Amino acid sequence: MVSARNSAMETDYSHKPEKRRAPDVLIRLLASADVRFDGDRPWDIQVRDPAFYDRVLRRGTLGLGESYMDQAWESERLDETFNKLLRVDLNTKARSLFRLRFLGAILRSFLFNRQSRQRAFQVGEHHYDIGNDVYAAMLDPTMSYSCGYWQDATNLEQAQLAKLRLICDKLELKPGERLLDIGCGWGGLARFAARNYGVEVTGITISKEQQGFAREHCAGLPVTIELMDYRDLSGCFDKVVSVGMFEHVGSKNYPAYFAAVKRAMAADGLFLLHTIGNYNHMPTTNAWIDKYIFPNGYIPSPGQVGKAVELAFIIEDWHNFGQDYDRTLMAWWQNFDAAWPRLADQYDERFYRMFKYYLNSCAGYFRSRQGQLWQLVLSKRGRSEVYRSIRG
Repeated sequence: MVSARNSAMETDYSHKPEKRRAPDVLIRLLASADVRFDGDRPWDIQVRDPAFYDRVLRRGTLGLGESYMDQAWESERLDETFNKLLRVDLNTKARSLFRLRFLGAILRSFLFNRQSRQRAFQVGEHHYDIGNDVYAAMLDPTMSYSCGYWQDATNLEQAQLAKLRLICDKLELKPGERLLDIGCGWGGLARFAARNYGVEVTGITISKEQQGFAREHCAGLPVTIELMDYRDLSGCFDKVVSVGMFEHVGSKNYPAYFAAVKRAMAADGLFLLHTIGNYNHMPTTNAWIDKYIFPNGYIPSPGQVGKAVELAFIIEDWHNFGQDYDRTLMAWWQNFDAAWPRLADQYDERFYRMFKYYLNSCAGYFRSRQGQLWQLVLSKRGRSEVYRSIRG
């Protein structure tokens, strides 16, 4: 059984001690979102251990997630629970309760560069390297670990292929061009672009597991996969793409990131940035996501992205299809849940609940419209050709 950092067993809350009345402050917070403790609706929270209340009051979002992993509470529709909580900005309302904890997190974010070069490979080791078997079971055959494009799709694979095609068409890829893929994952986009658009691709990743898989996935194609931080990039490319990687850059590093892209891109080239965004500025990251899923991650606001690119690039196109991420995440959850019987020998029950909480809470985040999914097409000021937006 896997029992490393993500799934180390803590206190077992699966027993059912005597009921305890929820603190009034938590009752009022949930009532504003139309969620109840021990209610009879699918999105209501069923408390299995009264220690749950204290853990939430003491540790906020971290206590909420950890107590779920420890079986202290349940929800029949976890995704809808989070949709309701986030739709009324409950995280903002809760800040007044946990102001000292939030102040500490904001100060750490302000004082320290949590996405520094020294920390660059932490998320790869912590999340992407947990095992290709998990991701192969959860994702579609292209191994795309980012939002699909569901406009004309009826299943996950169709949505991911449509997304890959949309990206390549937006980049106006032509045979013989050189494409740089920053954060190439398991090589799905690199393989698709090389096979279908006749381009030569260089992909970089901070995950050893992804690098090994991507090299095999792209064998026989003009694709090179390197284990590399974006700050170490060299060379010149006709087109540049980054899918689902910008969330690991951090606002302190936006100038260095866009400067690296600008150096790597030809004068008349195009850069497509595919990233999760938050509808407004959030000074800190969800503490549970930071600890268990994406350490050192940060979701930008529209203003932060706009300010970061305005001196380096022209924004040719800004496309938002964030609600498609809800459908993508629920498809991943269904795949993961269906595959669990064959994964259970390698991963423990706490790992299962961690992934269930991760995928369903994120689905609620996008369903509530707090979460966005943006594709920006950027060019240098020297580009003279008129860009025509594409929506598939």
